[in-house]
Amino acid sequence: MIPQTSPAPAAPTLLDPALHVVAVRHHRHLAPLKRPFVTAARRTEAVHYVVAEVELADGTVGQGSSAETVAVTGESADSIAACLTGPLRGALEGADGHLAELSRRIATAVPGSTSAKASLDVALHDAAARVERLPLVELLGGHSCGHLTNDMTISLEDPAVMASRAAEAVAGGEQILKIKLGQDIEQDRRRLDAVMEAAPQATLRLDANQGWKAAEAISIISGFERDGLPIELVEQPVPAGDIAGLARVRAEVATPVMADEAVWSAEDARRIVDAGAADLLNIKLAKTGGLRGALAVADVALEAGIACMVGSMMEPRISITAAAHLAFAHPAIALIDLDPPAWFTSTAPSGGYRQRGAELELVGGPGLGLAMLAPTQDAEGTGGDT
Repeated sequence: MIPQTSPAPAAPTLLDPALHVVAVRHHRHLAPLKRPFVTAARRTEAVHYVVAEVELADGTVGQGSSAETVAVTGESADSIAACLTGPLRGALEGADGHLAELSRRIATAVPGSTSAKASLDVALHDAAARVERLPLVELLGGHSCGHLTNDMTISLEDPAVMASRAAEAVAGGEQILKIKLGQDIEQDRRRLDAVMEAAPQATLRLDANQGWKAAEAISIISGFERDGLPIELVEQPVPAGDIAGLARVRAEVATPVMADEAVWSAEDARRIVDAGAADLLNIKLAKTGGLRGALAVADVALEAGIACMVGSMMEPRISITAAAHLAFAHPAIALIDLDPPAWFTSTAPSGGYRQRGAELELVGGPGLGLAMLAPTQDAEGTGGDT
């Protein structure tokens, strides 16, 4: 059962300290994955990512990160680095102001470039929280107690391979499997049947990554419903621009429908809510351009009385930790999809959060609660470039 939010709780009250930014830097990294990550849109075997750093007047440094996701955001590691070196650095380095004002500088410095903006916005908030000696979640008006149930993605491969991955995940304590579909309807059903046979007790989240047309989505989801499959939700079944099609799917099926690629901003969220096009919204920092944009989407959902998921791209631990703090900060956020670090060959940097079985919890400490990732320390320990 998907939780529904109540319009009664208030949105969190954010702290807004005054800051002086003396430097903006970045360094680049390459992190191999344990196995390929495959969706209807792309195949990834290693993650190129950029770490942004903000240094404040007292020497405090905060970090954020963004991964190359050309197929989704249009941004490469080169373009992210160029944006951080150019317009984003120009907007923030040497600036004085309160946190909200400085965050707006980032948001308005350049059109698009949401991943690059997110990395710098997180770095700014990490630094601000460290100065205040607070976990980031508390700076954002939330609290760090409790836990959220994470999922594990089963990427788009042959049915036998997906079945093996599903069995392995459940044996490791996972309870919810996010199944990537969306290339071929008949093959998708074979994939799902194989996963169900391998992990019959798991709850399933299906992600078509925009792979179906509205009529196809209605047909295949209705078939799953007739067969009584334990599907918690279906994510972005149709192309992002087809809001009318998304609304049609939601109206014709009983399974909750979640918008993902269709939601980049609070304005997008309002259009989807007004169209009755989704039961849930998936918030990703790489789409919203940072924490303030993400919280604005969650505010729209709270007002509408619907729940949000905080998700991610295939991103490094810094990005995932920031997303976890966001998830604990807002009452509209009830679900998470934050498994990418489990795909990486290294756990660097240490701290931030821990996961026991499927349950994720924050570990405390100022800011993100992470150790600093050095320019010479990539996921393999072999060095990044500035």
